[in-house]
Amino acid sequence: MADKQDLNAPPGARALLLDTASAIMRDGDVIDISLAELSLRSGLNSALVKYYFGNKAGLLKALLDRDWEAIVTSVDALVAKDGWAPEAKLRRHILKVVDTFYEVPYLNRLTMRVIRESDDAEARRIADCYLSPMYRAYESLIGDGVAAGVFRPTDPQLFYFTVTGAADRFFSARLVLKHCFDQDTLTETLRDRYREHTLDIIMAGILAR
Repeated sequence: MADKQDLNAPPGARALLLDTASAIMRDGDVIDISLAELSLRSGLNSALVKYYFGNKAGLLKALLDRDWEAIVTSVDALVAKDGWAPEAKLRRHILKVVDTFYEVPYLNRLTMRVIRESDDAEARRIADCYLSPMYRAYESLIGDGVAAGVFRPTDPQLFYFTVTGAADRFFSARLVLKHCFDQDTLTETLRDRYREHTLDIIMAGILAR
């Protein structure tokens, strides 16, 4: 295998490949990339994909790991915050979920693709590292609210699918926006409108009052 010098890899090349792959999928509303486009947009030799990730599948797994690690770290920090009321934590989380899917609208679709294309051990790793911690966080967030009397008893598993499904469906529906509403750009204004809408609807369903 050629080394980094032979491939003219600048500092930060690995991160740039991941950033560019993310941008391609976000801009194109897809969960695949062309190595030729990746090379063109990043300005890097496409052979660096093999050097850093083994192949394109390895690149997609690395991107999935990068995105999910940031999410799990953020959620764990929110759950651990002292002095925040359960309602404030959940409101902050719901807004952050919408922000996340605005930035990486491919997240759920890429997760399902990688799991389908992985062996059982890799699929289990993804579940154990990313999906199960999210479920446990929902158990904690909802359980604290129920104990405090501010949330009505709610199934954390179903609540997880409600929140993530609401965000995923909206930000992966660009073709619907284009053909039904003559809008195919996910703007910050549209994101902010959807944040408040989603927050109002979901909180109305879980609050005890």
